Amino acid sequence: MNRRQFLASAGLAGTTILAGCGSLSSQSTRAPPLVENRPDATYRPTHAEGMGMAGMAQAGEYMVGLSYSFPHRFWTVTGTTAEKVDIRSKDSVHLMATVWDPETEMVLPVSAGLSITVERDGETVADKSPWPMISQNMGFHYGDNYALDGDGVYQLSVRVNGMGERRLGALEGRFNEAGEATVEFDFAQGTRDQLSFEEFPDAQGERAAVDLMNMDMVPTSQVPEVSALPGTVLGTDKGSDGVYAVTWLQDAAFLADGESYLAVSARTPYNRVPLPMMSLDGTVDADGETVFQDALTAAVHPEIGYHYGAIVETTAQEPSVGVEIVAPPQVSRHEGYETAFLTTPSFSFSGG
Repeated sequence: MNRRQFLASAGLAGTTILAGCGSLSSQSTRAPPLVENRPDATYRPTHAEGMGMAGMAQAGEYMVGLSYSFPHRFWTVTGTTAEKVDIRSKDSVHLMATVWDPETEMVLPVSAGLSITVERDGETVADKSPWPMISQNMGFHYGDNYALDGDGVYQLSVRVNGMGERRLGALEGRFNEAGEATVEFDFAQGTRDQLSFEEFPDAQGERAAVDLMNMDMVPTSQVPEVSALPGTVLGTDKGSDGVYAVTWLQDAAFLADGESYLAVSARTPYNRVPLPMMSLDGTVDADGETVFQDALTAAVHPEIGYHYGAIVETTAQEPSVGVEIVAPPQVSRHEGYETAFLTTPSFSFSGG
Protein backbone atom coordinates (compact mmCIF):
# COMPACT_ATOMS: atom_id res chain seq x y z
CA MET A 1 0.00 0.00 0.00
CA ASN A 2 1.50 3.36 -0.99
CA ARG A 3 1.68 5.92 1.74
CA ARG A 4 2.21 9.65 1.93
CA GLN A 5 3.25 10.45 5.49
CA PHE A 6 4.42 13.29 7.60
CA LEU A 7 5.03 14.97 10.87
CA ALA A 8 7.37 17.41 12.51
CA SER A 9 7.86 19.42 15.58
CA ALA A 10 9.55 21.93 17.84
CA GLY A 11 9.28 23.21 21.34
CA LEU A 12 5.61 23.39 22.31
CA ALA A 13 5.44 19.95 23.89
CA GLY A 14 2.94 19.60 26.68
CA THR A 15 0.27 21.88 25.24
CA THR A 16 -3.03 19.98 25.19
CA ILE A 17 -6.03 20.67 23.00
CA LEU A 18 -9.34 19.20 24.15
CA ALA A 19 -11.66 17.47 21.76
CA GLY A 20 -15.09 18.87 22.61
CA CYS A 21 -17.99 17.55 24.67
CA GLY A 22 -19.02 14.09 25.70
CA SER A 23 -18.27 11.63 28.48
CA LEU A 24 -14.58 11.97 29.33
CA SER A 25 -12.16 9.18 29.99
CA SER A 26 -8.38 9.05 29.51
CA GLN A 27 -5.38 6.83 28.86
CA SER A 28 -7.00 4.75 26.12
CA THR A 29 -5.47 3.84 22.77
CA ARG A 30 -8.15 1.29 21.92
CA ALA A 31 -11.09 2.60 19.92
CA PRO A 32 -14.63 1.41 20.77
CA PRO A 33 -16.40 -0.91 18.31
CA LEU A 34 -17.57 0.82 15.14
CA VAL A 35 -21.17 1.95 14.85
CA GLU A 36 -23.40 -0.72 13.32
CA ASN A 37 -25.27 0.16 10.13
CA ARG A 38 -23.26 3.32 9.49
CA PRO A 39 -24.95 5.70 7.04
CA ASP A 40 -23.36 6.43 3.64
CA ALA A 41 -22.83 9.95 4.92
CA THR A 42 -21.14 11.99 7.62
CA TYR A 43 -22.04 10.65 11.06
CA ARG A 44 -21.06 11.30 14.66
CA PRO A 45 -18.22 8.88 15.50
CA THR A 46 -17.94 6.65 18.55
CA HIS A 47 -15.39 8.93 20.17
CA ALA A 48 -13.13 11.95 19.77
CA GLU A 49 -9.59 12.29 21.02
CA GLY A 50 -7.68 15.27 22.31
CA MET A 51 -4.49 16.46 20.69
CA GLY A 52 -1.12 17.63 22.00
CA MET A 53 0.96 20.26 20.22
CA ALA A 54 4.43 19.01 19.40
CA GLY A 55 5.53 22.32 17.90
CA MET A 56 5.72 24.55 14.86
CA ALA A 57 8.36 25.13 12.22
CA GLN A 58 8.93 27.28 9.14
CA ALA A 59 9.67 25.14 6.10
CA GLY A 60 10.59 27.46 3.27
CA GLU A 61 7.52 29.60 2.56
CA TYR A 62 5.27 27.24 4.51
CA MET A 63 4.39 27.13 8.19
CA VAL A 64 3.85 23.68 9.64
CA GLY A 65 2.00 22.90 12.87
CA LEU A 66 2.83 19.53 14.39
CA SER A 67 0.63 17.62 16.78
CA TYR A 68 0.00 14.15 18.08
CA SER A 69 -2.73 12.03 19.62
CA PHE A 70 -3.47 8.40 20.41
CA PRO A 71 -3.00 6.01 17.49
CA HIS A 72 -6.13 6.12 15.29
CA ARG A 73 -7.93 3.72 13.04
CA PHE A 74 -8.50 5.42 9.72
CA TRP A 75 -9.47 4.63 6.13
CA THR A 76 -7.42 5.15 2.98
CA VAL A 77 -9.26 5.84 -0.28
CA THR A 78 -8.50 4.50 -3.75
CA GLY A 79 -11.01 5.55 -6.38
CA THR A 80 -14.40 5.04 -4.73
CA THR A 81 -13.24 2.42 -2.21
CA ALA A 82 -12.27 3.06 1.42
CA GLU A 83 -9.96 0.56 3.14
CA LYS A 84 -9.60 0.44 6.92
CA VAL A 85 -6.16 0.76 8.53
CA ASP A 86 -6.15 -0.81 11.99
CA ILE A 87 -4.11 0.30 14.96
CA ARG A 88 -1.02 -1.85 15.37
CA SER A 89 0.12 -2.95 18.83
CA LYS A 90 3.47 -1.22 18.26
CA ASP A 91 1.96 2.17 17.33
CA SER A 92 2.81 4.92 19.81
CA VAL A 93 1.10 8.02 18.41
CA HIS A 94 -0.92 9.40 15.54
CA LEU A 95 1.26 12.23 14.23
CA MET A 96 -0.38 15.11 12.37
CA ALA A 97 0.86 18.05 10.35
CA THR A 98 -1.09 21.10 9.23
CA VAL A 99 0.48 23.28 6.52
CA TRP A 100 -0.51 26.91 6.00
CA ASP A 101 0.44 30.23 4.48
CA PRO A 102 1.80 32.42 7.30
CA GLU A 103 0.60 35.61 5.58
CA THR A 104 -3.06 34.73 5.02
CA GLU A 105 -3.23 31.87 7.57
CA MET A 106 -4.94 29.73 4.95
CA VAL A 107 -4.46 25.97 5.39
CA LEU A 108 -2.93 24.53 2.22
CA PRO A 109 -3.76 21.01 1.03
CA VAL A 110 -0.64 20.21 -1.01
CA SER A 111 -1.37 17.34 -3.38
CA ALA A 112 2.36 16.74 -3.92
CA GLY A 113 2.51 15.74 -0.29
CA LEU A 114 4.98 15.75 2.58
CA SER A 115 7.69 13.49 3.90
CA ILE A 116 9.30 13.06 7.28
CA THR A 117 12.26 11.21 8.68
CA VAL A 118 12.19 10.46 12.41
CA GLU A 119 15.57 9.94 14.05
CA ARG A 120 16.81 9.35 17.56
CA ASP A 121 20.46 9.35 18.61
CA GLY A 122 21.48 9.33 14.96
CA GLU A 123 19.42 6.25 14.09
CA THR A 124 16.41 6.32 11.77
CA VAL A 125 13.21 5.31 13.59
CA ALA A 126 10.76 5.97 10.75
CA ASP A 127 10.98 7.32 7.21
CA LYS A 128 7.65 7.58 5.42
CA SER A 129 5.22 9.98 3.83
CA PRO A 130 1.91 10.68 5.53
CA TRP A 131 -1.57 10.44 4.21
CA PRO A 132 -3.57 13.55 3.39
CA MET A 133 -6.56 13.21 5.72
CA ILE A 134 -9.83 14.74 6.83
CA SER A 135 -11.14 14.51 10.37
CA GLN A 136 -14.23 16.02 11.96
CA ASN A 137 -12.39 17.58 14.89
CA MET A 138 -8.92 17.95 13.36
CA GLY A 139 -9.91 19.13 9.87
CA PHE A 140 -7.62 18.60 6.90
CA HIS A 141 -4.12 17.45 7.84
CA TYR A 142 -1.43 14.93 6.99
CA GLY A 143 -1.17 12.04 9.41
CA ASP A 144 -0.29 8.47 10.18
CA ASN A 145 0.35 6.17 13.13
CA TYR A 146 4.00 5.94 14.22
CA ALA A 147 5.86 3.41 16.29
CA LEU A 148 8.40 5.34 18.38
CA ASP A 149 11.23 3.85 20.43
CA GLY A 150 9.97 4.85 23.87
CA ASP A 151 10.19 8.18 25.66
CA GLY A 152 12.84 10.61 24.54
CA VAL A 153 13.82 13.37 22.15
CA TYR A 154 13.34 12.70 18.44
CA GLN A 155 14.64 14.69 15.46
CA LEU A 156 12.01 15.16 12.80
CA SER A 157 13.18 16.22 9.34
CA VAL A 158 10.26 17.47 7.30
CA ARG A 159 10.00 18.23 3.59
CA VAL A 160 6.86 19.91 2.22
CA ASN A 161 6.81 19.64 -1.56
CA GLY A 162 6.02 22.53 -3.88
CA MET A 163 2.39 23.14 -4.78
CA GLY A 164 1.02 22.00 -8.11
CA GLU A 165 -2.36 23.59 -7.44
CA ARG A 166 -3.14 26.90 -9.15
CA ARG A 167 -2.44 29.78 -6.77
CA LEU A 168 -4.49 32.94 -7.17
CA GLY A 169 -4.66 36.38 -5.58
CA ALA A 170 -2.15 36.90 -2.77
CA LEU A 171 -0.96 33.30 -3.21
CA GLU A 172 0.07 33.73 -6.86
CA GLY A 173 3.72 32.93 -7.55
CA ARG A 174 4.31 31.43 -4.11
CA PHE A 175 4.98 27.90 -2.83
CA ASN A 176 6.67 26.78 -6.04
CA GLU A 177 9.56 25.24 -4.17
CA ALA A 178 9.78 22.57 -1.50
CA GLY A 179 10.47 23.65 2.06
CA GLU A 180 12.44 21.74 4.67
CA ALA A 181 12.89 21.95 8.42
CA THR A 182 14.31 19.81 11.23
CA VAL A 183 12.81 20.08 14.71
CA GLU A 184 12.88 18.20 17.99
CA PHE A 185 9.95 16.36 19.55
CA ASP A 186 10.22 15.43 23.22
CA PHE A 187 7.85 12.47 23.47
CA ALA A 188 6.57 11.04 26.75
CA GLN A 189 3.93 8.33 26.86
CA GLY A 190 2.68 9.65 30.19
CA THR A 191 1.91 13.01 28.59
CA ARG A 192 0.16 11.32 25.69
CA ASP A 193 -1.96 9.30 28.11
CA GLN A 194 -3.28 12.51 29.70
CA LEU A 195 -4.92 13.61 26.45
CA SER A 196 -8.72 13.55 26.52
CA PHE A 197 -10.64 10.62 25.10
CA GLU A 198 -14.37 11.30 24.75
CA GLU A 199 -17.02 8.75 23.89
CA PHE A 200 -20.53 9.44 22.53
CA PRO A 201 -22.55 6.34 23.40
CA ASP A 202 -25.92 8.05 23.03
CA ALA A 203 -25.16 10.07 19.89
CA GLN A 204 -22.81 7.88 17.84
CA GLY A 205 -24.09 7.14 14.35
CA GLU A 206 -26.32 10.23 14.19
CA ARG A 207 -26.23 12.39 11.07
CA ALA A 208 -24.04 15.04 12.69
CA ALA A 209 -20.38 15.85 13.26
CA VAL A 210 -18.02 16.58 16.14
CA ASP A 211 -17.03 20.26 16.27
CA LEU A 212 -13.66 21.32 14.92
CA MET A 213 -11.04 21.95 17.58
CA ASN A 214 -10.15 25.52 18.46
CA MET A 215 -6.39 25.65 18.01
CA ASP A 216 -4.88 28.98 19.02
CA MET A 217 -1.54 28.28 17.36
CA VAL A 218 -2.75 26.54 14.20
CA PRO A 219 -5.34 27.87 11.71
CA THR A 220 -8.58 25.98 11.19
CA SER A 221 -9.02 24.26 7.84
CA GLN A 222 -12.38 25.66 6.78
CA VAL A 223 -13.62 27.12 3.53
CA PRO A 224 -15.76 30.30 3.64
CA GLU A 225 -19.48 30.30 4.30
CA VAL A 226 -21.37 30.22 1.00
CA SER A 227 -22.64 33.74 1.67
CA ALA A 228 -19.03 34.94 2.03
CA LEU A 229 -17.81 33.60 -1.32
CA PRO A 230 -16.82 36.34 -3.78
CA GLY A 231 -18.64 36.72 -7.09
CA THR A 232 -22.18 35.63 -7.91
CA VAL A 233 -23.15 32.38 -6.23
CA LEU A 234 -25.03 30.37 -8.87
CA GLY A 235 -26.22 27.77 -6.39
CA THR A 236 -25.38 24.95 -4.01
CA ASP A 237 -26.09 21.23 -4.18
CA LYS A 238 -25.35 18.13 -2.15
CA GLY A 239 -24.14 14.78 -3.44
CA SER A 240 -22.55 11.82 -1.64
CA ASP A 241 -22.99 14.08 1.42
CA GLY A 242 -20.49 16.67 0.15
CA VAL A 243 -21.75 20.24 -0.23
CA TYR A 244 -20.86 21.99 -3.50
CA ALA A 245 -21.15 25.76 -3.92
CA VAL A 246 -20.64 27.28 -7.38
CA THR A 247 -19.66 30.91 -7.78
CA TRP A 248 -18.96 33.04 -10.88
CA LEU A 249 -16.37 35.82 -10.72
CA GLN A 250 -16.04 38.59 -13.30
CA ASP A 251 -13.97 41.30 -11.67
CA ALA A 252 -11.14 39.35 -10.00
CA ALA A 253 -7.69 40.91 -10.35
CA PHE A 254 -6.26 37.77 -11.95
CA LEU A 255 -8.70 37.94 -14.88
CA ALA A 256 -7.98 39.58 -18.23
CA ASP A 257 -10.53 41.48 -20.31
CA GLY A 258 -13.25 39.18 -21.62
CA GLU A 259 -12.61 36.50 -19.00
CA SER A 260 -14.68 35.17 -16.10
CA TYR A 261 -13.87 32.56 -13.48
CA LEU A 262 -15.87 29.50 -12.46
CA ALA A 263 -15.16 28.22 -8.94
CA VAL A 264 -16.61 25.11 -7.29
CA SER A 265 -16.12 25.03 -3.52
CA ALA A 266 -16.49 21.48 -2.19
CA ARG A 267 -16.84 21.07 1.58
CA THR A 268 -18.07 18.70 4.26
CA PRO A 269 -21.45 19.35 5.85
CA TYR A 270 -21.53 20.83 9.36
CA ASN A 271 -17.85 21.86 9.61
CA ARG A 272 -17.00 23.25 6.14
CA VAL A 273 -13.77 21.24 5.91
CA PRO A 274 -12.47 21.42 2.31
CA LEU A 275 -12.70 18.27 0.18
CA PRO A 276 -9.40 18.28 -1.74
CA MET A 277 -7.78 16.05 -4.32
CA MET A 278 -10.91 15.39 -6.39
CA SER A 279 -11.33 15.26 -10.16
CA LEU A 280 -14.13 17.43 -11.57
CA ASP A 281 -15.32 18.30 -15.07
CA GLY A 282 -17.24 21.47 -15.81
CA THR A 283 -19.43 22.82 -18.58
CA VAL A 284 -20.42 26.45 -19.06
CA ASP A 285 -23.22 27.49 -21.45
CA ALA A 286 -23.85 31.13 -22.26
CA ASP A 287 -26.11 32.75 -24.84
CA GLY A 288 -27.14 29.38 -26.25
CA GLU A 289 -23.66 27.98 -26.82
CA THR A 290 -21.09 26.00 -24.85
CA VAL A 291 -18.15 28.27 -24.01
CA PHE A 292 -16.28 25.85 -21.74
CA GLN A 293 -16.16 22.06 -21.43
CA ASP A 294 -13.11 20.67 -19.69
CA ALA A 295 -11.57 19.54 -16.42
CA LEU A 296 -11.57 21.96 -13.51
CA THR A 297 -8.23 22.72 -11.85
CA ALA A 298 -7.55 22.50 -8.12
CA ALA A 299 -6.75 26.00 -6.89
CA VAL A 300 -6.31 28.12 -3.78
CA HIS A 301 -7.37 31.74 -3.28
CA PRO A 302 -7.48 33.63 0.05
CA GLU A 303 -11.17 34.55 -0.33
CA ILE A 304 -12.45 31.43 -2.10
CA GLY A 305 -10.31 28.92 -0.23
CA TYR A 306 -9.39 25.58 -1.72
CA HIS A 307 -11.61 24.98 -4.76
CA TYR A 308 -11.80 23.70 -8.33
CA GLY A 309 -11.93 26.33 -11.06
CA ALA A 310 -11.44 27.45 -14.62
CA ILE A 311 -10.90 30.70 -16.47
CA VAL A 312 -13.66 30.99 -19.08
CA GLU A 313 -13.59 33.30 -22.09
CA THR A 314 -16.98 34.93 -21.72
CA THR A 315 -18.50 37.99 -20.10
CA ALA A 316 -21.88 36.35 -19.46
CA GLN A 317 -23.14 37.45 -16.08
CA GLU A 318 -25.02 34.32 -14.98
CA PRO A 319 -24.30 31.34 -17.25
CA SER A 320 -25.65 27.81 -16.91
CA VAL A 321 -23.08 25.50 -15.34
CA GLY A 322 -22.76 21.72 -15.20
CA VAL A 323 -20.41 19.95 -12.78
CA GLU A 324 -19.50 16.26 -12.89
CA ILE A 325 -17.52 14.57 -10.13
CA VAL A 326 -15.12 12.25 -11.96
CA ALA A 327 -13.34 11.01 -8.82
CA PRO A 328 -14.22 11.67 -5.16
CA PRO A 329 -11.68 13.12 -2.69
CA GLN A 330 -8.59 10.92 -2.70
CA VAL A 331 -7.89 11.64 0.93
CA SER A 332 -7.90 9.32 3.91
CA ARG A 333 -10.66 9.69 6.49
CA HIS A 334 -10.96 9.47 10.23
CA GLU A 335 -14.04 7.79 11.67
CA GLY A 336 -17.27 9.58 10.77
CA TYR A 337 -16.16 10.45 7.24
CA GLU A 338 -15.17 7.02 5.91
CA THR A 339 -18.59 6.25 4.42
CA ALA A 340 -19.17 9.72 2.92
CA PHE A 341 -17.92 11.45 -0.25
CA LEU A 342 -17.29 8.22 -2.15
CA THR A 343 -19.59 8.48 -5.17
CA THR A 344 -19.48 10.60 -8.34
CA PRO A 345 -22.60 12.78 -8.57
CA SER A 346 -23.37 15.44 -11.19
CA PHE A 347 -25.02 18.84 -10.76
CA SER A 348 -26.42 21.62 -12.89
CA PHE A 349 -26.96 25.27 -12.04
CA SER A 350 -29.11 27.46 -14.27
CA GLY A 351 -28.07 31.05 -14.74
CA GLY A 352 -30.36 34.02 -15.10
